[in-house]
Amino acid sequence: MTFSEAEKAAITSIWAKIAGHTDEIGAEALERLFLSFPQTKTYFSHFNLAHGSKDLASHGGKVLNAIGNAAQHLDDIDHVLSNLSDLHAQKLRVDPGNFRLLSHSIQVTLASHFPQEFNATAQAAFDKFLAVVSAVLVSKYR
Repeated sequence: MTFSEAEKAAITSIWAKIAGHTDEIGAEALERLFLSFPQTKTYFSHFNLAHGSKDLASHGGKVLNAIGNAAQHLDDIDHVLSNLSDLHAQKLRVDPGNFRLLSHSIQVTLASHFPQEFNATAQAAFDKFLAVVSAVLVSKYR
């Protein structure tokens, strides 16, 4: 899937707001995920899932940094996320539906942190972007 220049600009702009705050925003997105969809906790039984835990910050940061890497390579997301796709499909075996749930939690978190910047145009572009990221991550499940 390709992105228009306007979508690329919106995605890049939102990513610029996230960069430097990946642990904090990522942890908050994971907390929202676990509160809204408790079944997703099953993959994190070895984590401290309490508010403010180092595990949430660390993993949330990893998730958002991977998304940020994809945001910086919008024309090559398949290649950039190939190793993560392998990991999730072959080793972790994460339910593919969880990527959609996490995408939603990330967008709610972004909307709460950046209400002016995360307008309808930016949200639509970022939603499309996260859908592409999710599709790539589940592409090797087949």
